[in-house]
Amino acid sequence: MQCEQKLNVLLIGGGMISEEVVLPTVFQEQREGRVGSVAVATRRSSTIRHLREVFPGKQFTGHPDPSSSGDDVSHPDAFKAALAALAPPAAVIVATPDHLHTPMILAAVEAGFDVVVEKPLCLKVADAWRISELAEQKGAYVYTDYHKRHDRAVRALRYRYRQGWLGQMLHGHAWIEERREIPLEQFRLWAHESSPFEYVGVHYVDVYYFVTGLKPKRLVAFGQKKFLPQHGSDAFDSVQATIEWEDDSVLFVQTSWVNSQRNSTLTNQGLQVLGTQGEYWADHKARGLHFVSERGGYEDFNPNFYKAYDSWDHAGQVDWVGYGYDSIVQGLNDIRMLHDATQGLDEASRLARRREVIASLAESRPLPRQALIGTAVNEAVRLSIANNSAYVTFDECMYPRLQ
Repeated sequence: MQCEQKLNVLLIGGGMISEEVVLPTVFQEQREGRVGSVAVATRRSSTIRHLREVFPGKQFTGHPDPSSSGDDVSHPDAFKAALAALAPPAAVIVATPDHLHTPMILAAVEAGFDVVVEKPLCLKVADAWRISELAEQKGAYVYTDYHKRHDRAVRALRYRYRQGWLGQMLHGHAWIEERREIPLEQFRLWAHESSPFEYVGVHYVDVYYFVTGLKPKRLVAFGQKKFLPQHGSDAFDSVQATIEWEDDSVLFVQTSWVNSQRNSTLTNQGLQVLGTQGEYWADHKARGLHFVSERGGYEDFNPNFYKAYDSWDHAGQVDWVGYGYDSIVQGLNDIRMLHDATQGLDEASRLARRREVIASLAESRPLPRQALIGTAVNEAVRLSIANNSAYVTFDECMYPRLQ
């Protein structure tokens, strides 16, 4: 189906991921004629002012408005005013700290909008079910941006595993670790509310589920606090979890966010899995390309995630390319398609058609029933660590329980 309507976009959150990935994506989609107006809601007008400096010449509405609000005044409900001002057809992108996702998603769905949310969907299974049930009631599309699903290195694993090349899964090891600037600078105000496992380790939990279709059966987790508490943050330096899945295979996930600032990339990451008929090994950091320059020093360069290149069609501009872009755009394209598929229908027919289309996407998209898996593992990891690394199991609704 040809999508004709432009989507208006409201971005809630103006932090690192918004500045470096979400807004460049939205503005590029606007340039290509697929996005209409853009609005950004944050707690402080100083963030809006900063984003205007980062994106000169780009037009967007800021909530709160810097011209009428002091830089240091906090507006925790600015997103509500932004939702009230948002005109359909529209999409809401939630890119706030993880522990704030739930009320913003629920408010957007209640207001009649579809949502793209940065992973994880939320941090509690009860909240995931609330989101899922409200979305089903309203016929709303709620998509979690698990961008590793769009990494061709991961898609290759999924395809070959499902073609039988690896046989039955035995075990795997995933590692994803980031430089200490993340908790000390980028997330200084809220790192203690999260952890490297919840923030990035959940990517590989979702990858294993995406590849195999298996659900977790039980896990045990460990966490260390040594470096960050000495620097004013009561956050975990590193977290590890060993997850047993319903086929008795095991995935060990290793995470941290206190790596050296001299690391050649922001993120070390990779995945190894072994099956009865084959193996997979991928360094998702070292993609075989590096630069050495006076300006940047030594840099391992990943061309696959999210990078700018000279535009083919817009002289003097750049094209943002990569699986970070593709993942967000998949959500926006789905939402635009939903609007096109229901245009001109009465309310009852529109709701029925929306539910039909969303159901057709549910097997291939991280909608709430799929995103629930990452949320359940995140909550279980916290529960295990809080109980001296006890084993945690999952009930039929994926609620974690001490074994």
